[in-house]
Amino acid sequence: MDTKKEKTMQYIHHYQSPLGRILLAADDSGLTGLWFEKQKYFASTLDSEHVMCDLPLFQDAMHWLDLYFAGQKPDFDLPLHMTGTAFQKEVWEILRRIPYGKTITYGEIARQIAAGRGLDHMSAQAVGGAVGHNPVSIIVPCHRVIGANGSLTGYAGGMEKKLYLLNLEGAEIPPIRQHSKEE
Repeated sequence: MDTKKEKTMQYIHHYQSPLGRILLAADDSGLTGLWFEKQKYFASTLDSEHVMCDLPLFQDAMHWLDLYFAGQKPDFDLPLHMTGTAFQKEVWEILRRIPYGKTITYGEIARQIAAGRGLDHMSAQAVGGAVGHNPVSIIVPCHRVIGANGSLTGYAGGMEKKLYLLNLEGAEIPPIRQHSKEE
């Protein structure tokens, strides 16, 4: 009996954003990655064997990104196929629900997860690790997560990109916190 997990083909495409080149990745189920070139954890979920092509999903994703970078809230969702631990997926699902132009803290996400699991407490640091490993940046808006004191901490794409994205969305950012160092 063969117990090997069947691999699905992964596909890639590039998108030129105002913040630099972005690598898009997908499989037959949905978008699996969106990374700024040279960001932390770049292409972390991409198989070494993949094919460059122009899938309809990539056209949809590029249209979504065009709208987004034009300062508009895209009014459609893209199919996603994110791989990670159950905890990571739980955090990423919360990220997907953060409204355009709004922010949430790592602690608030931790409290939501703790409440959903019937726990008294959940580690905000564990949440931070899951947020940092989000493989589909921007579309799954990890840039909307801030520190408890309003600091702009921890964005794998870099703090300048995080600030740009939040400003693009019109999010309220405490002026004193806009230049916080990455933790």
